[in-house]
Amino acid sequence: MNTDLKHSNLTKKIIGASFEVHNFLGNGFQEVIYQRALAIEFENAELPFEREIEQQIFYKDRDFPIGTRRADFVVDQKVMVEIKAVSGLNDVHLAQALNYLKAYRLEIGLLINLGAKSVEYKRLILTNPQSV
Repeated sequence: MNTDLKHSNLTKKIIGASFEVHNFLGNGFQEVIYQRALAIEFENAELPFEREIEQQIFYKDRDFPIGTRRADFVVDQKVMVEIKAVSGLNDVHLAQALNYLKAYRLEIGLLINLGAKSVEYKRLILTNPQSV
């Protein structure tokens, strides 16, 4: 399957839920407010999700973790979702989201900003996530 299309139905539902949250709340809230509202929208859409699951980070071939990370959501054990509440996304946000994809060993992720005047989102693809 073309990676660009992988889980596209799922990512469309997640993006739709994000627009629903932003249409109701608008911009200007803290990230945790958007996160809680998005969890409600995921439930309404009957999307299975886990919120802020701690994932261990390993370095090279060492078998002990050097730290942990928490993505905002993992939806249906397939798509990592990282939300932001900032005036605009930048390269640091993108790098963080890609690092989460590596840590969770997932191929597809969404970086969603609900803090701007309009919803911003980027669909992320990590090729060969099992090799990291």
